[in-house]
Amino acid sequence: MSSPLLDVWEAAASSPYKPSIGKGSQFTLGFLLLFISLILATIFGLNRSFVNLPILGIPASLAFGFGAVYMICAVGVYV
Repeated sequence: MSSPLLDVWEAAASSPYKPSIGKGSQFTLGFLLLFISLILATIFGLNRSFVNLPILGIPASLAFGFGAVYMICAVGVYV
């Protein structure tokens, strides 16, 4: 008797997961994203307005979030 979950498990064994960003480049990408977020947040802090929020504030927040996760993964702390 074969279960669907067992079939999926056996099919996945032949094709291992390959991440889109390799382990060797996570530190560089994380550092770059954190640096970009620092620059964007600084510019946004100097010119605060509702017009600059979608242009500078939201990209700075996203860059910081993804950069922090990549840096955490790059140094060996897995989330």
